[in-house]
Amino acid sequence: MIARPIAVVGASAAGLAAAEALRRFGWRGPLTLIGDEPHLPYDRPPLSKQLLHGAWEPERLLLRTEEQLDPLDLDLRLGTRATGLDVATRTLTLDGGERLDCAGVIIATGVAARTLPGADGIAGVHTLRTLDDALALRGRLAGTARRLVIVGNGVLGCEAAAVARELGHEVTLVGIGAIPMAEAVGTEVGELLAEEHRARGVQLITGAVDGFGTTADGADPAGADGAQITDVRLADGTRLPADLVLLAIGSRPAVEWLADPALDTTDGLRCDAYCAAAPGIYAAGDVARWDHPVHGRPLRFEHRMNATEQGMAAARNLLAELTAEASASAPASAPASAPAAPADGTPGQERRAFAPVPYFWSDQYDIKIQAYGLTAGADRVETTVLDRTARRALALYGRGGSAVGVLAAGLPPRQVRALRAVIATPLPWEEARERIRAATAAG
Repeated sequence: MIARPIAVVGASAAGLAAAEALRRFGWRGPLTLIGDEPHLPYDRPPLSKQLLHGAWEPERLLLRTEEQLDPLDLDLRLGTRATGLDVATRTLTLDGGERLDCAGVIIATGVAARTLPGADGIAGVHTLRTLDDALALRGRLAGTARRLVIVGNGVLGCEAAAVARELGHEVTLVGIGAIPMAEAVGTEVGELLAEEHRARGVQLITGAVDGFGTTADGADPAGADGAQITDVRLADGTRLPADLVLLAIGSRPAVEWLADPALDTTDGLRCDAYCAAAPGIYAAGDVARWDHPVHGRPLRFEHRMNATEQGMAAARNLLAELTAEASASAPASAPASAPAAPADGTPGQERRAFAPVPYFWSDQYDIKIQAYGLTAGADRVETTVLDRTARRALALYGRGGSAVGVLAAGLPPRQVRALRAVIATPLPWEEARERIRAATAAG
């Protein structure tokens, strides 16, 4: 009997972490890693920073080389898209029509960049999610100074604006909200970032984009595809001249291929506290919306650290489930592909709830922002600006009377690390304030 594989869908940071963890935790059977891009797994955060700037080349983003992947004995399917999943049978359908009957599936397909109506087919309009996206935009930013309009003043838009200004381009940052990154970091930290962007020469504009002007305006619409961008039109009639446009208006979970009604794909793939979406089906990374056992509600994080940690957790819990299934069906002998009994204390014999302390960072100019816990959706934010000129600040975020997140801008690493322990478990607001003071004073 041919052993069924475990398939990891998504050759991403989360997918790679899951594949490596499956081998480390004892899976000896076939292991398939499926990725819709043609590239080996690579790191995404540098796309909007070092790679876009030109400081790094694509090879430096690789998470593993081919030689480093060899010991995993992967059936590596790059440039291949999963198009369907039958949950009851754990059967994947691939874009070439092939069907994979799997022992288990880990979904790590991440997210896709959102776009705007009318943007498709216009030369000079970019999104920034993949390596190819970043290289295309970097190529347009090389050389002569250009007029770049960035639509979206969240994390990605702000990081790209910083890089483009450092490269000498004229940058306009457009957001529906007046304060950059306010949804993620709050009003006061956002205002501090706005000051730095203005000081660096970025024009900040509040408004909604209503359309695009191109070199084909007034021409036959049938021949307009491929026309060059000339300006961005706002809802109030303002036209912003543009040689290039970056759409940084957020992302959507890559779940459109999951049509099985057994799965809930509302804002990502809904999972329990163990990262399970259904028996034998797990998810990890940006696509997963799971029940966080500490915060008591479903959460979805688009953060690099979470991708790796959740990939490992999903692998461990899937193997624990498969071990239990094998024991129940054949108690006298386990199949050759089942995880070995962990003599070294390796996890895998029972599932564990995934309860990380969320972490994210952003680099803009000389400012390094780092945050632990939940900063978005807070009903209380207390910000202390330590040095306005140096853009140094500390912010505490609360929800329902408890402190749930903390952010530091421009603080030394020792102080930043001390902040994690303060909000690892939500504390009463006043207690958290005192512990934050003590942690930063000790640094």
